[in-house]
Amino acid sequence: MSASDVLHPDGSDYDAFLYAKVGEDRTGAAVTVLSALARLDLEPWTEARELARLAREDAQIRLTNHLEAITDIPALALASEGRAARLVLLLPKRASFRGSNSLEAGPHTFPKRSMYWTAMALAGVVVLAWILYLA
Repeated sequence: MSASDVLHPDGSDYDAFLYAKVGEDRTGAAVTVLSALARLDLEPWTEARELARLAREDAQIRLTNHLEAITDIPALALASEGRAARLVLLLPKRASFRGSNSLEAGPHTFPKRSMYWTAMALAGVVVLAWILYLA
């Protein structure tokens, strides 16, 4: 498992979107959605996940606002709305969040499982420390 898989477990769902080219900056370097979002100090996978949860029109407006905020990519000044519309189509289809108390698999259960295993690990450390203290 690569470091990218650990840090962004659902990254492959967003690869088509995040690695789509949006233009070239003034130095001639290719700029992807990922690097454009990073230039705005946004975490690309988090932003992609948030965009995927929005209705298509809302995601398009939000992405257009992001693209228009980048000033060093001349191509983005023209037709950023149309470019955003095409890019939004690359986002994976996601079910809207529905609160659930179960630990079943799904796109929105990872934090619950993570918190569960963190609590279990902490409990194990406390028990181990207590055993070592008594020994």
